[in-house]
Amino acid sequence: MIPQPIKTWLAENEFGGITSTHAVGGGCINNGMIIKMDSGTSFFLKTNRSTPQDMFAREVEGLHALKVEDGPTVPESYLHGEDFILMEDLTPAPPHTDYWPEFGRRLAALHNYTNDQFGFTHDNYIGSTPQPNPWTGDGYAFFGEHRISYMTRLAQQRGLMAAEDVQRAERLVTQLPDLIPEQPASLIHGDLWSGNATSDSRGAPAIIDPAAHYGWTEAELAMTTLFGSFPETFYRAYQEVRPLEPGYRSRFPIYNLYHLLNHLNLFGHSYLGQVQSILRRFV
Repeated sequence: MIPQPIKTWLAENEFGGITSTHAVGGGCINNGMIIKMDSGTSFFLKTNRSTPQDMFAREVEGLHALKVEDGPTVPESYLHGEDFILMEDLTPAPPHTDYWPEFGRRLAALHNYTNDQFGFTHDNYIGSTPQPNPWTGDGYAFFGEHRISYMTRLAQQRGLMAAEDVQRAERLVTQLPDLIPEQPASLIHGDLWSGNATSDSRGAPAIIDPAAHYGWTEAELAMTTLFGSFPETFYRAYQEVRPLEPGYRSRFPIYNLYHLLNHLNLFGHSYLGQVQSILRRFV
């Protein structure tokens, strides 16, 4: 169950013998395992034998990018291959009393790292779906073409969206400058729902499983409300560091259309109604 390169790496780095392993959640598509060593160290192993060849390499790249001063805790990555990634075991402790305000401030600190272009060093993945990240100077072009239009084309090719809905999505893309305020290209996690927000051994905020890139911060915050919203103390603390444009919550469904289209592509028609509802609301 443990790939041989990991066994070799553990031995070469003198962590001792493996005393125990037990399965844990590895996200929606991967298998997770905690490996405990007789040296007292533990590791988190994520595996997937059907993953794209570069998926874990792109995850490592994202983890490294998100490890910034004053940002949320990000696990170290030690070794990866085509079907595995070996990482630090965060050993999450119960969130401390000020977890959510601290999370808001730390995420805002991460978002303060900006670029003159949208995109990322490489294309990566949102779940198991390829996520294109070509460097693009215009945020509307980046989000319109490489987020909404890209996912819409995938859904159309798979027979998941009718022509009428595709046309609405195309019109929405042309209307983005009228619906979304200008925002700089900020370093974002890219897939920040509640399942990817955790804690470290001190109970402080930590983030895992990134789809990192330089994008719109409102899009990041929108996803924190998609599958159960973060507490209000999080958003208030975020704005202490990085104030938001008025009416930002009213724009969240536009950003979340990207993730709902992705879920439509990954999991099928059960997400179509939510996609249609957003398109009819804004187009």
